Amino acid sequence: MDYISVEGSRKPVSRLIKGTDYFTHDKYEQVAANLDAFIAIGGNTVDSAHIYCGGQSEEVIGRYMQERGNREQLVILTKGGHHGPLGPRVNKAAIAEELAISLERLKTDHIELYGLHRDDPATPVSHIMDALNEHIAAGTVGAIGASNWTWQRLQEANEYAAANGLRGFTFSSPNLSLAKANEPFWENCVSADEETLAWHEQTKLPLLSWSSQARGFFTGRFTPEVRDNADLVRVFYSDDNWERLRRAEQLAEQKNVTAIQIALAYVLNQPFPTCALIGAQNSAELQSCDEGAQIRLTREELDWLDLTGETVSQ
Repeated sequence: MDYISVEGSRKPVSRLIKGTDYFTHDKYEQVAANLDAFIAIGGNTVDSAHIYCGGQSEEVIGRYMQERGNREQLVILTKGGHHGPLGPRVNKAAIAEELAISLERLKTDHIELYGLHRDDPATPVSHIMDALNEHIAAGTVGAIGASNWTWQRLQEANEYAAANGLRGFTFSSPNLSLAKANEPFWENCVSADEETLAWHEQTKLPLLSWSSQARGFFTGRFTPEVRDNADLVRVFYSDDNWERLRRAEQLAEQKNVTAIQIALAYVLNQPFPTCALIGAQNSAELQSCDEGAQIRLTREELDWLDLTGETVSQ
């Protein structure tokens, strides 16, 4: 397993990050086995959020760490600030409330990577960065980042932090995948476009991608005629994405791997630090991700896969 450094985290972050949006108490034995297997291949980072499974995701992670006694072995990425029934919750009071609940559920006194699940452009970045830095100063949070923020708002926040002697965002977590989204998968979600990728390449800010394998688009289970998954049709079905799939299959054949492994490698071979959130729920899926993370792609291959290059060397 390879790792990256994220400023503010005293531990390295594994390039594969275990998704936990299916972690519930009634699946605890499966979850524990999945986490044991993830750790066995060198994974150390798990992604959760205050809202996942109504809070069960964080509770199950806390239970697992307590039972295994391995809190120091793991890097916790969790998120707060998701919009609620009454609107945005990206403010000082809501952040403090949700962070306190997350710490209690996780049975820990600190979180290595803390992200804001959504943005509220109506709230000044000064208010948000001041609030987050209070938790850094208290030692309850290591690195701070944002999920589903535009690169422009990230830059504005970090410019404010730099000008005021504060810690800025040291990671971002939008969607990045070889298949490009036609529209947001969920409301107020952000997918990395060309401008976003160029900004990350310039700044070298780590990008931790969710839906890094486009929710199974590259598994071979889907064709233009198979339309039983309405969300996948809505978000990823397009002529360009079918061509990306065709090219991934062609390159996979050349490298003796699978198309979905090529899709994962696309995320992990960007010219800036990246990690991929994975949803592997069994040993076969985990092994596939582990092997995909070891594939090396050239810039020429990346461009060809993404339809910005016409040919690739054989």
